[in-house]
Amino acid sequence: MTHDAVVIGAGPAGAVAARELARRGAAVLLVDKAHFPRPKVCGCCVNGAAVKTLQRLGLGAVLAGGVPLKDVRIGAGRRSARVKLPGGVALSREAFDAALVREAVAAGVEFRDGVTAKFDGGAVRINERPVDARVAIVASGLAGNDASPEPGSRIGAGVSAQAGAVPAFFAPGTVFMATARGGYVGCVRVEDGRLDVAAAFDVAFLKGQGGPGPAAEAVLAGVGWPRIEGLAELPWKGTPALTRRAKRLGGARWFAVGDAAGYVEPFTGEGMAWAVTSAAALAPIAARAIQKWDDALVREWESTHRRTIGTRQYTCRVVSRVLRSPALTTLAVRALSVLPILSRPVVKSLNRPSPLRGASP
Repeated sequence: MTHDAVVIGAGPAGAVAARELARRGAAVLLVDKAHFPRPKVCGCCVNGAAVKTLQRLGLGAVLAGGVPLKDVRIGAGRRSARVKLPGGVALSREAFDAALVREAVAAGVEFRDGVTAKFDGGAVRINERPVDARVAIVASGLAGNDASPEPGSRIGAGVSAQAGAVPAFFAPGTVFMATARGGYVGCVRVEDGRLDVAAAFDVAFLKGQGGPGPAAEAVLAGVGWPRIEGLAELPWKGTPALTRRAKRLGGARWFAVGDAAGYVEPFTGEGMAWAVTSAAALAPIAARAIQKWDDALVREWESTHRRTIGTRQYTCRVVSRVLRSPALTTLAVRALSVLPILSRPVVKSLNRPSPLRGASP
């Protein structure tokens, strides 16, 4: 098999990168180990920046049916504060990822799911068979590209609770974030009424509580929010360590994008914005690489990635550090409960779309 580009991983970053390359005339193969549509809990919030980027790419329709987000409610101790969100949508990853793949296929991408793809030393193998490609794009998530976890990185975990088991307190249109010393739990209703529950825990706290379910119940109870019936017994899925740095973002005829290019704990949909924005930013560089490879393209991609994603990830790093301190979190929630306007600079920064240079029309 010969392709201009092989994209490994059909999440938002991989699907958007594949589509944008195909729209530039490239022959693209997009592969994923899962069968689509596939369930995935984390990342069901698409923030304002991601929404605007998708619209600018002509992909606004993929968000059809999503639940508009109006605010986030942050709980610490027994206090809570509401912060308004400038746009954003809650949409299950089954619907969102499948819609992006359909758009990629409509643009001419060849999609194969349920296959094993490996990338090693510039060579791509699919189901152990070598694949000839001018460029490879690694978009295989947290474990892709050998990204190393940072010291003290938290473990992610998530699950979906059926609508009938969820208290009315968790109303649609609001992101609920409960914080505690050992981690935080985020909850949001998606389009079919289910409650998406995504959490990040310190390893010691997770072990001490006996698993992600009991840990989530402890955090929610700590802020005084209603109990979700059977939450601890649901089939939770974990992730590798969340915050991690990639040793490099590319090499000879390959680039890393999305979570495989490095990751920081997100809170209200920032991760989706990083995925689609970085994929759109990589496409023109990868298109040039297909025409003629130059090692300088890797340095250009590293610079572009820092410019489009770096500042926003730094902001999330700062927020993450605040949330790890119960005293600072409680102080921040108290301040926001009296003066919600104090959150405006951070919210504006995280929801402002990055410029897309060379984006296809």
